[in-house]
Amino acid sequence: MSILSLITAPDPILKKVASPVDTVNDSIRQLMDDMLETMYHNHGVGLAAPQVAVSKRIIVLDLSKVDIQEDNITNSEYKYPLFMVNPIVKAISNQTATAKEGCLSLPKQAIEVSRYHEIQVTYLDYYNKLTTLNAEGWLARAIQHEVDHLDGILLVDYLSNLKKEAALNTLSKIKDAAYDK
Repeated sequence: MSILSLITAPDPILKKVASPVDTVNDSIRQLMDDMLETMYHNHGVGLAAPQVAVSKRIIVLDLSKVDIQEDNITNSEYKYPLFMVNPIVKAISNQTATAKEGCLSLPKQAIEVSRYHEIQVTYLDYYNKLTTLNAEGWLARAIQHEVDHLDGILLVDYLSNLKKEAALNTLSKIKDAAYDK
């Protein structure tokens, strides 16, 4: 497995709608393994392929190391890590919850976002099997966050223009400080 380079805003690849994957083959599995390694290396809980400069509809998730006081996967036969190819999300109820989210493509930023509390996601798994998973709480939030990346939507897109500009300026200063070292 390899650790891939993370792409940060405002890189244009993050604003592009990712392309569907035809089939989960060995090269896609290798990419997913590398994405998972990259996510763990950067202390993330989710990662979408566009965040590593690959415009494909692929996400990986693992909330198992996060201290969350709720059951995240309501289909108990599914275990972490989760590999989702071409995920399609459907809200199960209209109930939403607002919480702060972070993002590996927007380091050191926390932005409040309202999302569906309970969803159903259909996707191809690691072995190219069509799978449906019901999720709630933080897992539902993480899936929706990563699917946003596949649709070219970033956390800052949920902000007003003024707050969005401030967040991107902060990110620019963080990048500049990192390059000065």
